[in-house]
Amino acid sequence: MENIFNDEYFMKRALQEAQLAFERGEIPVGALIVVDNTIIARTHNLTELLNDVTAHAEMQAITSAANALGGKYLKNCTLYVTLEPCPMCAGALYWSQITKIVFGASDEKRGYRAMGSQLHPKTTVVSGVLADESKNLMQRFFQERRS
Repeated sequence: MENIFNDEYFMKRALQEAQLAFERGEIPVGALIVVDNTIIARTHNLTELLNDVTAHAEMQAITSAANALGGKYLKNCTLYVTLEPCPMCAGALYWSQITKIVFGASDEKRGYRAMGSQLHPKTTVVSGVLADESKNLMQRFFQERRS
């Protein structure tokens, strides 16, 4: 029997969070953290609502997951995020010791890879999962802002 709980399944849930961000006027990035096929954190960018430049989806997810687990380390957890993490988020993910990161669209200008940031050496990264859907939502958001 096929396991429906795969990277694409969870990235679709992250895209739902990104859509919520879009509808609320936030840059449409959604994130969730999963352990044993269970979502323990689900969020999106909140920088406008909280008036906080650090309120990225990943940062919110890290805090929520740590609270759910009762500890600061996210070992055996997977982060699903619609956009490649920035260096700030990569640093927080490094310290959380998260096991796996799956992201959709790459960020060639502000992503952690473009800016030379590092993740924890034991963290596995999968990129490009539903990248087109993630990129299209982001482009639509900025096109509407410019019109």
